[in-house]
Amino acid sequence: MTNEVIPQRKPRVFYGYWLIVVTFTFLVLCIGCGSFAFSLFVRPLEASFGWGRGEVMAGFTIFFVTMGIASPVVGRFVDRYGARLVIPVGAVVMGLGFALVSRMSDLWLFYVSYVIIGLGGAGMGQVPSSAIISNWFKKRRGTAIGLMSAGVGAGGFLIAPLVAWLIPEFGWRTAYFSMAVIIWVVAIPLSLLVVRTRPSEMGLYPDGTTTPPELAAGAQGRAAEVQSFTLKQAARTSTFWLIAVSYFFGCFSSMGLTQAPVPFLEDIGYPTQMAAAAIGMMGVGSAVGKAVFGWLCDKMHPKKAWAIGQAMEACAALILININADSPVIFIWVFALLLGLGMGAWLPTLSMLTSTNFGLLFYGAVFGAVNMAQSAGTATGPFFAGLMYDATGTYYWVFVTFASLFAVGIPTVLLVKRPKSPAA
Repeated sequence: MTNEVIPQRKPRVFYGYWLIVVTFTFLVLCIGCGSFAFSLFVRPLEASFGWGRGEVMAGFTIFFVTMGIASPVVGRFVDRYGARLVIPVGAVVMGLGFALVSRMSDLWLFYVSYVIIGLGGAGMGQVPSSAIISNWFKKRRGTAIGLMSAGVGAGGFLIAPLVAWLIPEFGWRTAYFSMAVIIWVVAIPLSLLVVRTRPSEMGLYPDGTTTPPELAAGAQGRAAEVQSFTLKQAARTSTFWLIAVSYFFGCFSSMGLTQAPVPFLEDIGYPTQMAAAAIGMMGVGSAVGKAVFGWLCDKMHPKKAWAIGQAMEACAALILININADSPVIFIWVFALLLGLGMGAWLPTLSMLTSTNFGLLFYGAVFGAVNMAQSAGTATGPFFAGLMYDATGTYYWVFVTFASLFAVGIPTVLLVKRPKSPAA
């Protein structure tokens, strides 16, 4: 894994930039198909099988819970074997899950399908992608992570409108199978042909420099590399748990606010295409937000950037609380754009909080573990919304709860401090 191969000639374009494009694409497919498109299937599945909204949203919960549980394991595999082996396996598995759900007729098989989709998503999503970019960039790592992370938002902008067109034209089964084919055709070849986990695999150094980073950084750089934390060491620190708690509550509310508005807007009289367009606007905002927050992580402490993102989402929730059938459409666009921009904060800030506090030697395993907390929040937020809606017949108190929980996540992350040298 670490043996250097001397290239015959220096590439004209730093290879890390190509990896930003490729990992961006992986996140478009993984999160666009697995997350942004999910809410578009809620009403079709209700109509086809008579399932309750909470029963359907449980599939979304299963997807993210599975991704979260699998993330530390995926991170260990990336640290040991490299992302080039992990990502194509994940793409194969995720595609198989969508192919299976396109043929199912029973609720239990729907849930099994989303376990498979979640396993595949963990293998081709943010854990291996962020590990790749963190290894290839040092000076402007936040910006690079932000550009890669923009693929999450672009997934909403690109995948959701496609699925919204496929469902009425060809049916929800064809829409599901189409996502499987897209993942197989795009992700598998790209991962096998382009992905390289570390610059040393091509005889290169991070940022395209010609000097080994340990020589350029001197003793301070070498010390920082030595002080990387294993997952066991990281989990002993308060820093690890403060990050985990903040991202659990923040993503619980964030993803609940992403999934609930589609059925909410349809319930109060807006057409499905309008609801899908709102998701697309969230995706645009998220894509822009991830690039902006990645850049901010190079200018300020990542914890401050994450606090700003949560504050923006709290404002979006307050707007949504006041939207009704007579509200001007501009309120929907402002809500969607503001929520999307705030959503853009989570991946670049989480990646940077991991690398700056715990180092890179065991990045995959540590990031996978804190990502498990993020995934748990992401999974349970929409499920909570569905259950509360089934119990009350309204989304009002759902949105109030989400707005309130941001008040927990913001001060929690602001308490984060870099831990001392890891204890053996």
